[in-house]
Amino acid sequence: MDPYASGMFKSNPYAAKTSIQGELVVVLRGTYPNRGLQLITPPSRALNLGEVHELIITDQPCRPGDQVDPIAYLGFFAVTTPGVMVVGDEMCIAGQVVGTIAGFDETHMPNHLNIVVQGERTDGETRGFFLHAPVVSTQR
Repeated sequence: MDPYASGMFKSNPYAAKTSIQGELVVVLRGTYPNRGLQLITPPSRALNLGEVHELIITDQPCRPGDQVDPIAYLGFFAVTTPGVMVVGDEMCIAGQVVGTIAGFDETHMPNHLNIVVQGERTDGETRGFFLHAPVVSTQR
């Protein structure tokens, strides 16, 4: 039984947690109106040292379990400081706050996780992101 889907947690169980840090290893370009990402129900994922995951942004209001259509690609990042990422965490790339974690899509697992951020739907190239730019996800 999934404790999140069952309603077992009545409040946020994360009293405190470390920030996840990484660096961009790919800068992406492109926006799509109908991507069809399916966010999984669990609102958190553990990210391990050295893993590479994709960052995608949407301006669509969404939450775990929803389908996300309008997106822009930001980039791929390698995890240098592991931890647990949770829906609602703030995402910063290259010193810019780009939005908050909206959920996770497992389309490409086990290769990589799609991490969906809610914010302004502008791609990584347009934002001026660069290779090795710092990526930080922190608890809000």
